[in-house]
Amino acid sequence: MYADKKPIAITIGDAAGIGPEIIVKAFCQAPEQFHNCIVVGDKAVMQRAWQVAAAKPMPMPEGLSIQQAGAPLNPDQLPAFGKISVVAGQLAADSITWAARAALHGDVSAIVTAPLHKEALSLAGVKFPGHTEMLQSLAAQHLHKTIAELPVRMMLANRELKTVLVTIHQPLRQAIDAITVDNVLETLRITHCAELASTGRAPHLAVAGLNPHAGEGGLLGREEIDIIQPAIELAKAEGITVSGPWSPDTVFMRARAERGQSGAFDVVVAMYHDQGLIPVKYLGVEQGVNITLGLPFVRTSPDHGTAFDLAGKGLADPASLLEAMAMARRLTGIDSKA
Repeated sequence: MYADKKPIAITIGDAAGIGPEIIVKAFCQAPEQFHNCIVVGDKAVMQRAWQVAAAKPMPMPEGLSIQQAGAPLNPDQLPAFGKISVVAGQLAADSITWAARAALHGDVSAIVTAPLHKEALSLAGVKFPGHTEMLQSLAAQHLHKTIAELPVRMMLANRELKTVLVTIHQPLRQAIDAITVDNVLETLRITHCAELASTGRAPHLAVAGLNPHAGEGGLLGREEIDIIQPAIELAKAEGITVSGPWSPDTVFMRARAERGQSGAFDVVVAMYHDQGLIPVKYLGVEQGVNITLGLPFVRTSPDHGTAFDLAGKGLADPASLLEAMAMARRLTGIDSKA
């Protein structure tokens, strides 16, 4: 089934969080899903995760393939569960770098990333706030482009709703300033092309307004009139099917696919991080998948963070990771039924 496909790389995320554990639990629940997959991280970290999940010391099975990223850790060097550390941040960065370079060289077909901790990444000297920006930089460098020449966007998706963000990891005040005609139009282009490539049909995109009630004709803000609507008209002129700006308090409900019925829209383009992510996460974190649009390779991720409060307790749920793996297989054509 997978013989003619390159493997999927699964990065372990922050070793002090639940990333390694959900990888092990996903393997225990669905070992067949790990055919032609490699886990990128540290063998000692994964051995500890295996012991947590199994609740007793035992060797990892041969079916769980581990690719060492960075210098191997000794058991006494393992970062404590639930604690921010330089060691965990560096290991997360090493794992991402190894996987991204492998994807850029065609050695893996996709990357599935377990959650990392942004503070730990910063302590390790990484200047990027998260996976998305780090992968964008590595890809741009490989392609001899500037970051501006390789725009990417974050999509969060589950079985009922897809949202794409105009701005990602920025303070809200800065995010509002970053909502420009060019950025909104670029988001519409990237989303249109990604959906067309993955589904084979042109999507209907809905654009959420920034202000309450989409500005009420300028009474509650002019961003819809001066920025968002002009971007929509430019996108329409390029042949993109898009409507809005819609009131952000109702557009997500209208786009939701329920009880086997399609929603009014295929994707909602949201203006800032929480506007777009809260509706998807409310429907169920265990179903959500983070997809980076615009990269020259497929990257998916679970729809949750490091969950330091659960780390090391054997309580983490691997459902979102399994969804992310299924999405990666579908987007790469490894398994059209995933």
